[in-house]
Amino acid sequence: MPLEEELFPSTPGKFKDRNRHVHRCFASTSTIFLWALFLIAITASYLCFRSLVDGGNQYFSKHNWSKQIFESAKIRRTHGMSVLVTGAAGFVGSHVSIALKKRGDGVVGLDNFNDYYDVSLKKARKNLLSENSVFIVEGDINDMKLLVRLFEIAKFTHVMHLAAQAGVRYAMENPNSYIHSNIAGLVTLLEVCKNVPIQPAVVWASSSSVYGLNEKVPFSESDRTDQPASLYAATKKAGEEITHTYNHIYGLSITGLRFFTVYGPWGRPDMAYFSFTRNILQGKPITIYRAKNRVDLARDFTYIDDVVKGCIGSLDTSGKSTGSGGKKRGPAPYRIFNLGNTSPVTVPMMVGMLEKNLKVKAKKNFVVMPGNGDVPFTHANITSARKAFGYKPATDLQTGLKKFVRWYLSYYGYNQGKL
Repeated sequence: MPLEEELFPSTPGKFKDRNRHVHRCFASTSTIFLWALFLIAITASYLCFRSLVDGGNQYFSKHNWSKQIFESAKIRRTHGMSVLVTGAAGFVGSHVSIALKKRGDGVVGLDNFNDYYDVSLKKARKNLLSENSVFIVEGDINDMKLLVRLFEIAKFTHVMHLAAQAGVRYAMENPNSYIHSNIAGLVTLLEVCKNVPIQPAVVWASSSSVYGLNEKVPFSESDRTDQPASLYAATKKAGEEITHTYNHIYGLSITGLRFFTVYGPWGRPDMAYFSFTRNILQGKPITIYRAKNRVDLARDFTYIDDVVKGCIGSLDTSGKSTGSGGKKRGPAPYRIFNLGNTSPVTVPMMVGMLEKNLKVKAKKNFVVMPGNGDVPFTHANITSARKAFGYKPATDLQTGLKKFVRWYLSYYGYNQGKL
């Protein structure tokens, strides 16, 4: 017997009518259910789309940022470039942004203004950038929706990626901040760059710290970099491997810059020369580290103006990315350069130069260097950068520190006297 007949016997009267009614009812319910699922799917898709759009737009709608970003990114010279500078309120980022803007390139900055060091200094740099018509968006490099929206508005031809968690010793206190910024943030940025219709060329800040425990000097780009001495160095080495992967798979033009102890006006307060200056002026003792064999530490101090020239030279010679929408169409340039001064100076000699410029004697405490990730010396071989884009540092440490001290005294309101 058919199932329908078991459920609804074929008897005269209402049972036959009920059978037909139930069939119509099931058919009607099924149709309504399918339409409901369809509408739910459409609604979910719309809400997802709106979430993406709103997520990207929330940064711009309140402040009319879209127009400001568009204007700031506008190229004002022949054969110029439109550059997204991450970490633009930072030391190197602010200098590079202003230099690009002054020569007519379009520049938009991105910075999260974190409190690793004095935020007021970053805000002051932001004001300086604003005076030079560079607009900065306050946001995190890990915010993919924000990055996507920035690329929709500005169509950047180049990215100068300087946003990072800096500092060797701080990694012992907050290691996760290095993973968040230096690895996850880099991957997020590269994901956005490789997916846009016209991929930008990417220049980014690696570090001389990748040379780690190498003893061969001067450090050359072809040297081993598999012995990092700090977590910071390890994240920068990881960044070099990650960028190589994106270059190989997606055709992104990548240039990594290994900076060597950059110093100068508007510098980072956590750097030794900066904190020494502060403590000397305040009459506080300074701690000078030495190697265990009592050998003085030495650094290849590189003045900010020279580093800026290296950054811009890297952008100018970066070549084009070859992919589009995540698909590689051919090989793209992959380069790594040292940006140093080639003239290492011991830390005690640097302190002596500060004393001369400040006209104040430092109270010194010499301490054996702890196992905190610092290395005894750095020394750059800059042959590759000189051949590629004419990199030639022009400022010695004595001259550079004199300029820094002038800025420091002016910025923090000290009586400069005859300085």
